[in-house]
Amino acid sequence: MFKKILVPTDGSALALRAASTAVQLAKAHGAEVIGVYVIDPFPYIGIGDASAAGLQAYLAESRSVAGQALDALGKVFAAEGVRFAGDTIERNVVYEGVIETAQAEGCDLIVMASHGRQGVKALVLGSVAQKVLTHTRLPVLIVKD
Repeated sequence: MFKKILVPTDGSALALRAASTAVQLAKAHGAEVIGVYVIDPFPYIGIGDASAAGLQAYLAESRSVAGQALDALGKVFAAEGVRFAGDTIERNVVYEGVIETAQAEGCDLIVMASHGRQGVKALVLGSVAQKVLTHTRLPVLIVKD
């Protein structure tokens, strides 16, 4: 039923729990898994000058964090013998990066975590999971906190 599953990560323990769910699905269907970490290219706030050194330091740190998150995700799948490939992409809007990656990779399922925020926190902080659900045509399995 599922041939390729996308698992977005933010490096959190909850994202690893979503990976544990995805690994079971991948094993049951013989699917491969694509992991993705989306970084904001540079959160420029419009105050002062953005220096090239600051940009490079930010991107280097972001890529390091992304690499660590994808390595941790990859270990979950390697331990179960599931094929895994990780990718770091840069997008200003995280949910768009998740959906674009799913489409580009030919994924037929997205398995992702949600922190389950409610009320004002959900309104103010927004939810990447909610936006993915709203904007994709692919099936999405949400693993909640």
